[in-house]
Amino acid sequence: MITIPSPSPPATPAASSAQLFEDIGRAAGEFLSKAKADNTKKAYAADWDDFLHWCLRFQRTPLPALPETVAFYLTDCASRLKTSTLQRRLATISEAHKTAGVESPTRHAHVRLVWAGIRRELGSAQAHSKPILTPHLRAMLAALPDSLLGLRDRALLLLGFAGAMRRSELVGLDVADIAHTDDGLVVLIRKSKTDPTGVGRKIGIPFGEHPQTCPVKAVVAWLDESKIDDGPLFRRVDRHGFLSDTRLCDRAVANVVKRTLTAAGKSARLRSGHSLRAGLITQAAMAGVSERAIADQSGHKSLLVLRRYIRDGSLFRENAAAKVGL
Repeated sequence: MITIPSPSPPATPAASSAQLFEDIGRAAGEFLSKAKADNTKKAYAADWDDFLHWCLRFQRTPLPALPETVAFYLTDCASRLKTSTLQRRLATISEAHKTAGVESPTRHAHVRLVWAGIRRELGSAQAHSKPILTPHLRAMLAALPDSLLGLRDRALLLLGFAGAMRRSELVGLDVADIAHTDDGLVVLIRKSKTDPTGVGRKIGIPFGEHPQTCPVKAVVAWLDESKIDDGPLFRRVDRHGFLSDTRLCDRAVANVVKRTLTAAGKSARLRSGHSLRAGLITQAAMAGVSERAIADQSGHKSLLVLRRYIRDGSLFRENAAAKVGL
């Protein structure tokens, strides 16, 4: 995995200065390790480990790596990895060199030309999670069991969808982050991918038009039945119906989505925990909701990223071919 090297102390420092230098170096390493989200750090560690083993196999120096080493590595990986994964591998190699205080070989013209050729040959389009739209969600909710687990999954699916939440945001919620009002729920998202420093933002979750798909009623029912009044909002429930104190991990959201889709007789292919977030954005775009309102709910900082979902949701709402009398 990528490690943060501590700086070497001066040649002949006083004892107190040496200790201070060591403490500052350790603190700097801790700050650097917290600069990335946990999932990003795990991905970087796995990527770097792969590069290290590749260099060992072909007797190449990984750090500092020569540009031709990185170019050969990309070429070798191109036959088995997606371009999105290769791009992350490049970022990992670059990050490792920056952390070590040496120049990154990923900026070299040779590496850039090879990378451009790979992208041209393989394409750069990423396979995004397919959205879960309202009809899918209704079918999924109808397939849930009449149990504590079913109540939890109903609340998780509806709140994740209505709030256009990322998996980490959804499972990171505490009971204290939920406030009840006459208009619905006010949810405080304390930290997210685009808010790593934890400034926080609030979103409104309105009452639904139908009791079976109302996110507010679903959350209230889950809290009432589980008797949870503090700590993590979404927790593990085992197959015997026993409630744990353990917070759900973000992977559990994807498991709930796939399991419930399968129970409803729907395809789970290319659907994940992110499908709830993508679903609300796409469904709102299909309903003609403004970009500003969608971004307020989803927390998107980049309109370019948001418009990708909006464009998918508007393919047939304002379609030129539908207006020419075919």
